[in-house]
Amino acid sequence: MRRFFLLSAVTLGLGMAAGVSPADARDYPWCVQGRGVGYPGDCNYQTRAQCLASASGRDVSCGINPRAAYGQQRRSHRGYYR
Repeated sequence: MRRFFLLSAVTLGLGMAAGVSPADARDYPWCVQGRGVGYPGDCNYQTRAQCLASASGRDVSCGINPRAAYGQQRRSHRGYYR
């Protein structure tokens, strides 16, 4: 019985970990920018209001994501190092 629960827990954990990938990351148009978040910042906000709510009470501000502003896409490094 103990083996069954251990095997179930391991299988569930691996299944959950397999569902998360870097491809799910997105660049939204608004970024929290300032000390401690780097450049261009934490770009996980679809609206300015969301960004301002996250920045509230912190020593940071909101700015437009440069990738969104200039229409640039992230470049993939696949195939460059052969």
